[in-house]
Amino acid sequence: MASEPGGWHVVRLQEALEQRGVTVEHFNSTRLVGRVAAAPRASARGIAIDDCDALVVRGIPIASLEQVIFRVDLLHRLENMGLRVINSASAIEKTVDKYYTSSLLEDAGLPTPRTIVTECFDEAAAAFGELGGDVILKPLFGSEGKGMMRLTDADLAHRIFRALELGRYVYYLQEYIPHDDWDIRAFVLGGQLLAASARRGNGWKTNVAQGARSEALALDPALTALALRAASLVGTDYAGVDIVCSQQGDPFVLEVNSIPGWHGLQTTVAFDIAGAIADHVLGLIRP
Repeated sequence: MASEPGGWHVVRLQEALEQRGVTVEHFNSTRLVGRVAAAPRASARGIAIDDCDALVVRGIPIASLEQVIFRVDLLHRLENMGLRVINSASAIEKTVDKYYTSSLLEDAGLPTPRTIVTECFDEAAAAFGELGGDVILKPLFGSEGKGMMRLTDADLAHRIFRALELGRYVYYLQEYIPHDDWDIRAFVLGGQLLAASARRGNGWKTNVAQGARSEALALDPALTALALRAASLVGTDYAGVDIVCSQQGDPFVLEVNSIPGWHGLQTTVAFDIAGAIADHVLGLIRP
């Protein structure tokens, strides 16, 4: 497993795999070593990854561009060697970058909020007005709602844009969709909807990591089809698809998460989600 030991999701998944007779090793994504014309071709902390049957990726920490590229390159190398990587390097590439995901969703005809991405301060300032003066500023790489801000004041937006300009950040600006402080997390596994929940926040942020609560939700056929299309589009074995419905009832796909959490979702279902993921992984390598 590409992760550090510990953490709720890692522990649950490790327990589920071990209950099924699997030996689990942990490989820190920040300690990877790749070798060419030498062995082992991929390792971490002196443990060879080459000998594994599968690698479940549970973490690609935020890092420099070079570090992220190297980590994903090594995943591609492992796949070229015949190792099953879950989710694949290609799926992670498509989802770790919010702009890439948003553009793929639109190009495939899936509804997603209007979004403007730029490196230029002047263009960001103009985008604030173009998107209605009520925007969500997100980090291009990020998860769990960290670093997200809702901007409704032009002067404050300009000050924040100037601060980001100093750090040479990319401005990822998305129109705010009024949604009564709730959205949908659809968990897709193996091309099927495993479960879904309504995430209700105390404000506009609906991430469970930011304090939102999860409630059981029976997803209707149209929203189920939308979630399955989004997960299939980026080629995930399992994914968390985040959907927001406007106050008029129109759905929009916000994100597709290729390293999804399910802590809140687990409280809404009677079966073990980690066990379902473990069964899927084993089905891929032990047909």
